[in-house]
Amino acid sequence: MSGTTIENEFFDRDLSWLSFNERVLQEADSATVPLLEKIKFLSIYSSNLDEFYRVRMPVLLALAKLSKKENNAIAVADDLLEKANQAIQSQQQAYGRILKETIIPQLQQQQINFVYGTAIPKELEEEVCRYFLSQVLAFLQPVNLGEAKSSFFPDNNELYFLIDLVQNGAPQTIILNIPSSHLPRFYKVIKGKETFVLLLDDIIRANLAVLFKDAALKGCYSFKITRTAEIDLKDEYAGNLAEQIEKQLQKRDFGLATRFLYQPGVPQETIALLTDKLNLQNANLVAGGQYHNLKDLSSFPVNIPDLSNPSWPKIYYPAVTKGKSLYEEILERDILINPPYQSYDSVLRFFNEAATDPSVEEIYVTLYRVASDSKIVNALISAAKNGKKVFVLVELKARFDEANNIKWAKKMKEVGVEISYSVTALKVHAKIALVKRKIGLRKVYTGLFATGNFNETTANFYTDHILMTAHQEMLREMELLFIFLAKRVKPTDANLIQFNYLLVAQFNLQQRFIELIQREIEQAQQGNSAAITIKLNNLEEKVLIAKLYEASQAGVKINLIIRGICRLIPGVKGMSEHIQVNRIVDRYLEHGRVFVFHNQGKEEVYLGSADWMNRNIYRRIEVCFPILDAQIQTEIKSILKLQLADNVKSVVINDKMINVPIVTKQEPIQSQYRIYELLKAKSDDQQLKN
Repeated sequence: MSGTTIENEFFDRDLSWLSFNERVLQEADSATVPLLEKIKFLSIYSSNLDEFYRVRMPVLLALAKLSKKENNAIAVADDLLEKANQAIQSQQQAYGRILKETIIPQLQQQQINFVYGTAIPKELEEEVCRYFLSQVLAFLQPVNLGEAKSSFFPDNNELYFLIDLVQNGAPQTIILNIPSSHLPRFYKVIKGKETFVLLLDDIIRANLAVLFKDAALKGCYSFKITRTAEIDLKDEYAGNLAEQIEKQLQKRDFGLATRFLYQPGVPQETIALLTDKLNLQNANLVAGGQYHNLKDLSSFPVNIPDLSNPSWPKIYYPAVTKGKSLYEEILERDILINPPYQSYDSVLRFFNEAATDPSVEEIYVTLYRVASDSKIVNALISAAKNGKKVFVLVELKARFDEANNIKWAKKMKEVGVEISYSVTALKVHAKIALVKRKIGLRKVYTGLFATGNFNETTANFYTDHILMTAHQEMLREMELLFIFLAKRVKPTDANLIQFNYLLVAQFNLQQRFIELIQREIEQAQQGNSAAITIKLNNLEEKVLIAKLYEASQAGVKINLIIRGICRLIPGVKGMSEHIQVNRIVDRYLEHGRVFVFHNQGKEEVYLGSADWMNRNIYRRIEVCFPILDAQIQTEIKSILKLQLADNVKSVVINDKMINVPIVTKQEPIQSQYRIYELLKAKSDDQQLKN
């Protein structure tokens, strides 16, 4: 097979994404998941679905409209939007069943009464009314839809009530905010041995008579509106199609409403009035449940250790050696940190030491998503105040984190940090940091290469890998990349910088991966062992997928671990029969990107920031890096081996895009727990040696 393929050789990107969210939902229904963790998975599912409606649904709506306009001349499935809506509807039904038939009854068995879809118990009414009058009432802002100015604009994904009432003989339609951004979504009351958990929505609903005195309430229905986020279509579709979709989107008002989600029972004339007043003509009108924004379940106010995952004590690696700096340890050997199993403290220590070490002259770092109270940024601010040159490339286009990044960029700039922003239409997604020290008459470099963001908060639940190294040649290549990034121009020549170690998107990354796959193809064609193992968040880019198909046809054994989007269709005879795709969803979010090529038994191992998606390959600066230390290579391969053997939290994606559970009589292997045990044993051995 050549590098060009036809459309039916790929899963649809959006349906594949929904398949991943279905896998998240399965964890909420799993007998192996503790009760409070199930609630968290429901929250994650809801949050993911909101993002889908913000980011992907606008594109599907535009495609559907174009398909009709062009008499289906555009090469997209006519029923794609319908399939997406069917998948969402089916998942939503499963969501309601899991919550009502499994989770709420199991909570009741623990004497936790989650008041959901039922009246507030009589014995709580006085306390709830007092809470409403003293805490809630101040935040309520009713809007009479008949009198509302055309500028009334419900906020994205915020909660509202739609209220029909009659006052002084006149019917009125009122929009009332549910102030869950200002108040806790849940209110907890303890009565004796029983704990009650109430929703803010119901507290307001039960006290509407306080707001609307002398009015006859005819109906009260919850709703929310989901609006589009910024969408970058370039390289996702062919040029002409991308332009047509963009034109469709530009015709619509800013903040296009992609979904109007409302409680069933709203009279049709009220929906028509709302659609007209709020300009919802192009939105998906979806009748949902009584409650929306159930992503707020992440803050469910019950904390019972026996109903949550057992805690795994943090592994502190490398161990702190008195009188020895981390810098000195990195000079002796490469160090790999694997959060969240291993503590992120070593990464913080790397930046803290650099900020205060008199021999450090310069610090360079890329920041994509940073913590809201970032210790790393504070270390960079201290470094600048301590007289060091600090260069930070801040990505302002990190979706949903733009405001936080701008805030930190301003604070750093105030103290003399040199701030650079990526060029328009080219995100910098690489996770790299470089420290230059002057030792005597020579410059000594140390640095970090990471698969995930320099963010100590997300490091608690994202599985990533961070390489600390003093490999001078690799770090000089990193320095060349920083010099280029400071110029704020797009690469015009892939050979502008000669990278011998690093794989850098826009330069050599895609071509080098093709060459590594081709080497395995040639080995298989010669009758030798050939194998590839790749772990990614998302697999979408067609050229690289086509190359994997070609490798499969040559007999190369390919194991893929893909958390989210996977457009490659595995297990198809004559195309991908030697490819297996696994998906792992567990207590931590799988986030590391890992690439292993057999290479006649002399395996080459790479880690990096790059998924194989169009945006990563064609629209971003990404860095993948080789693992040259034999012990670290062994550690990474051991981790991958456990993940491929997982038969508890892993499923196999089949050629119908179905998450197929692994049924086996072998001992249960839960890879995340086994990885923790592996890294804990390594740490214990180190402490014994010390």
